[in-house]
Amino acid sequence: MPEKSQLFVIKTTPKTVLQDYKKLMHMANYERFYDKNSKIIIKLNLSWSKFFPACSSPPWQVDGVLRTMIKDGYNPKKLFTAENRTVVTNIEKGLKGNKWMPIIKNLGVWFVPLTRVPFVPYESLRSKFLNLKNKKLLALDSKIFPEGFKIPKFYVGKPIIHLPTMKTHGHTGAVGGSLRKTSGEMKHGGITCAMKNAFGGLLTKRRHFSHQYMSEVLVDLLIIQKQIHPQILSVVDGTVCGDGAGPRTMIPRIKNYLLAGYDQVAVDTVVARMLGFEPLELPAIKMAHDEGLGCGDFDQIEIIGEDVSNINWNFKVKRSIVIWGDQMVRKGPLQFLYPLFRSELFFLGPTYASMIYHDLIWYPLIGRQIIKKFYQTEWGKMFKEYPVK
Repeated sequence: MPEKSQLFVIKTTPKTVLQDYKKLMHMANYERFYDKNSKIIIKLNLSWSKFFPACSSPPWQVDGVLRTMIKDGYNPKKLFTAENRTVVTNIEKGLKGNKWMPIIKNLGVWFVPLTRVPFVPYESLRSKFLNLKNKKLLALDSKIFPEGFKIPKFYVGKPIIHLPTMKTHGHTGAVGGSLRKTSGEMKHGGITCAMKNAFGGLLTKRRHFSHQYMSEVLVDLLIIQKQIHPQILSVVDGTVCGDGAGPRTMIPRIKNYLLAGYDQVAVDTVVARMLGFEPLELPAIKMAHDEGLGCGDFDQIEIIGEDVSNINWNFKVKRSIVIWGDQMVRKGPLQFLYPLFRSELFFLGPTYASMIYHDLIWYPLIGRQIIKKFYQTEWGKMFKEYPVK
């Protein structure tokens, strides 16, 4: 990993995006840090089983990264794409809906559904870690999983490459189990990118319990990643970004940027700045920066490639009705219901409510109209034609 926090940025187009991913990864000199004899995890980003622009890793992101690695001499049988499920996503449907499976099959790499790998107690591994030995978790092993926090055994010891997108998120602006107030305004959301992409890998499908302490959990996950992965790189797709009620019910904004970085805090800092947020006002970035886990000071990050210092897209975080209701129970005036909320039986209600709202109401009534317009763009046409020959 480079000694100074660096961020690599390039502009792209639908016609050049696969070549631009190759250019980006070579700018980041990734071959220096990723041994061709090692097994490498490529962590996908599945926020919805259905396709929706900016929601999950687009096929050209998956294709561009994997093609680059294989052409550079990496053995496809040592490349492991991976993703987990949530209570509202389905891996098989996600592989199909986001057009990942044809790419994975055509390139001959593996796909690992993290629902099918053994999870091992995190505490049993801590004594084996040589770095960050004194870093204590903020929430995962005390507030969220007091019975014992577990991580995928498959992850331990392997380098990882994250494939997040650039989008807003209704949960990532909270800290300490409550909705944060700044200057009299309720701050209920932020961004999701590099740090958040670990959420869908290291946590089981019960990870919805982490929403109450989202910012602390993101810092915990970064601590764990630095302990179990010899190398971490995020290769970010900002071709189409999500504005509004993320991470699903958003307005797609075509921006044509690709980013990469080894410092996950720095990646999120630059992404936050581009989306229109003050990075150190986002709790996860601030806490990670203060813990020395990465750089959250935009002015201290070396940006190589496109100058993005004056970019401000002025994205606004909104909350879907599902996230709003979730926060009212976890952090708001309905918090007295939370003990019931933690029970599996009670949680079936909110789970099905989310599925009904997103899949059966919002998607057919609103989402499809947005997608229809998106298909008229060059990126939309490219998605419809995937996989490319």
